[in-house]
Amino acid sequence: MKNYLQWSGITVGTLILSMGLFFVYMRMHDGPIEFWPGFTISTGGPFRSGELTPPPDNWTFLKEREEIEMETLNLGTSKTIWTTVVDGRLFVASGRRQTWYGQLWKQWPQRLQEDDRIILRVDDTLYEQRLVPISEGEIILPVLRESWRKYGRGAEPTSDAAVTQEFMWLFEIVNRES
Repeated sequence: MKNYLQWSGITVGTLILSMGLFFVYMRMHDGPIEFWPGFTISTGGPFRSGELTPPPDNWTFLKEREEIEMETLNLGTSKTIWTTVVDGRLFVASGRRQTWYGQLWKQWPQRLQEDDRIILRVDDTLYEQRLVPISEGEIILPVLRESWRKYGRGAEPTSDAAVTQEFMWLFEIVNRES
């Protein structure tokens, strides 16, 4: 029994140490870590590569793109995000707003009041942007429907309640000078 407990302790200690080292590696990595296409660890370090470019006036070129990367400057971390384009405007949503695990896991939407500056990385191009929260308005339902069309999660939205009743955050990605 003593031998079993000793090996169990060594195993658990090794797992904890390995997870800690991997977490440090993630935070020091140039952007989110992609193990293979379609499986990206959603958090990485700040961007260290890419060419800073003025943002486009129209984001339609991202309409069918599955994922892009976003660095939140207030956290110094980056993540892979899903975006939605409506009328050439770019949006990002984040769910689980009212859940206890969403409050723990989703730090970036909560910290935007301190600093709303972000950097988007599309391939090797960087765009300095800001996130503007949207909690009301006619644009919400078209954004939710386009997101549903693109990613196909859940039932097709028939109202803007997910945003207006604060079940999810919705942001427009805008030029920093706006």
